[in-house]
Amino acid sequence: MLAMRRLAGVAILLAACTNDMTEIDADVRDELAPTGELRVAVPVAPAMSATFAVRDAAGELHGPTVELGRRLAEAVGVPVQFVTYSGSGAITSAGPSDEWDVTFVPIDAARAEIIDFGPAYAEFDSSFLVRAGLDVTTIDELDTASRMIGVVDNTATSRAVAARLTSATLQSVAGVAEMRDRLAAGRLDAIALSRVSLVTLAEDVPGSRILDEPLQTTATSVAVPKGRAAALAVVSDFVEETKTSGLARQLLDEADLGAVRVAPSVDR
Repeated sequence: MLAMRRLAGVAILLAACTNDMTEIDADVRDELAPTGELRVAVPVAPAMSATFAVRDAAGELHGPTVELGRRLAEAVGVPVQFVTYSGSGAITSAGPSDEWDVTFVPIDAARAEIIDFGPAYAEFDSSFLVRAGLDVTTIDELDTASRMIGVVDNTATSRAVAARLTSATLQSVAGVAEMRDRLAAGRLDAIALSRVSLVTLAEDVPGSRILDEPLQTTATSVAVPKGRAAALAVVSDFVEETKTSGLARQLLDEADLGAVRVAPSVDR
């Protein structure tokens, strides 16, 4: 019954993104936004990506996931509240603590044990940014016992690096800014992150460069805390409409993230 009533007319409402989803069942709305506001968890970093948001000089948040959260709240007919974190790992850890209602973070098997995922909205490649003066061109050359590699704690990228590297030492940090600063100070030999984020970070670390070789392809997906099946169905339909309507591509392009791919549509 709830599935039949959850999102009538979502395509039309998404196009406007200002009307209430008046056909959504009240119980589903309460499950999606139990406080009366849609609490959108967003990781914040110095470089924008399909996952990370940035703050401007006035402290306002910007990025595709911010706009997705705002438009979802408008469509559902509730105010939006952004809950910020240092990284997607911190968001995942907070999932069982009733701190947020929806988020857009990279999916992997470890994370799916803690929060429930819907479809991806974007896909992108990750790689390494190496410090100035380090003469390596491949991941294998980077993977030696003398190397110190920075990762953001408890992220899909950190787990991919741990699986890929066998000799280098991994150093986990709380957020991207700290990782960038350690690389700039020469305390790290390389850092791992999405390629689009590394392009921006490289501007802050003179002499650094990005390896051509990709580490992995990552999908940023919508997610909700576990036990909210009806809410997951609503946000999943929303994400699928952003892809078929062209909104996902538009938001990525407006954020100057043309290298990020819109994820393939999923039959539901």
